[in-house]
Amino acid sequence: MKLKSILASAALAMTAATGTLAETTKVGFVYVGPVGDGGWTYEHDKGREAVVAAFGDKVETMYVESVPEGPDAERVMTDMALKGADLIFTTSFGYMDQTINVAAKFPNVKFEHATGYKQSDNVSIYSARFYEGRAVQGHIAGHMTKSNIVGYIGSFPIPEVIRGINAAYIHAKAVNPDVQFKIIWAYTWFDPTKEADAAKVLIEQGADVVLQHTDSTAPQAAAQAAGNVITFGQASDMAAYGPKPRVSSIIDNWGPYYIARTQAVMDGTWASTSTWDGIGAGMVGIGEITSAVPADVKASAEALRDSLADGSYHAFTGPLNKQDGSVWLKAGETAADYAGPEGLAEMGFYLEGIDSEVPN
Repeated sequence: MKLKSILASAALAMTAATGTLAETTKVGFVYVGPVGDGGWTYEHDKGREAVVAAFGDKVETMYVESVPEGPDAERVMTDMALKGADLIFTTSFGYMDQTINVAAKFPNVKFEHATGYKQSDNVSIYSARFYEGRAVQGHIAGHMTKSNIVGYIGSFPIPEVIRGINAAYIHAKAVNPDVQFKIIWAYTWFDPTKEADAAKVLIEQGADVVLQHTDSTAPQAAAQAAGNVITFGQASDMAAYGPKPRVSSIIDNWGPYYIARTQAVMDGTWASTSTWDGIGAGMVGIGEITSAVPADVKASAEALRDSLADGSYHAFTGPLNKQDGSVWLKAGETAADYAGPEGLAEMGFYLEGIDSEVPN
């Protein structure tokens, strides 16, 4: 009887342990930069931490940082799936094909790919309307530049980045017809040395405003050292560089989305979706506009922010021509109405007035 009692107790313990494991949802995150980059990856990892805070011991998270966009990303995703991940977030555009490839091998694992456009039954896509934040930045930049030269550090010439350049430019031009944009492509998401060098070159070329679509705070430091140059935080607030050079920022808020998608996996309601939210939904935040910005400019920038948030204004509203002068949007038409191959999702061209070429 004693032996039967011991065996029964062991069986109960195993059942309890198995039940605990079954109730634990494993969520993986693949990061293109280090979690301490102060920008893009830092904010994604804050989203992961929000998942942990929301679900406690019902969830187990794992992450790998600084994963190159290429074959190694596929290895990392595969390893996460083999370790029992139920849900994997792949957080950079260049992971798109790798995500699709690995998802096909693990049909019971759910994947979420950031900023891409390829879906499957177990792959969702999600992104934010960063261009709305760029519109606000361009508005401030156009008002505040004294040299009429705005510098822009691009990462890679993909639609997300090109949209941002166009949005910033047309809103700078709207308040300052003499403004010019100078663009340097860094061909990296995170490389403080390259980003600092790009900022220095733009400042040497006369830029007194520098915008960036790269992830480190190095351009902020370069602008601070130069003096009389303003910047904007990218992906994260970067408020340590305020009130100047950093006069505002785009803040990516991934936490609510990550919590909702994890909950869907737990509930068994997860389905492949396409999500593209902006200021109104809270996925894009506009950091505090500091005292370095004149009060009237701050007020008009906040009004622009609010109109983007409530949908009364679209950042791409015609008339707008492409760089070659051909019509893209007619008067009163918005990019939301444009469903063709030259819409926002696949934007690969500059708008009229930008004196530069989109790299191949």
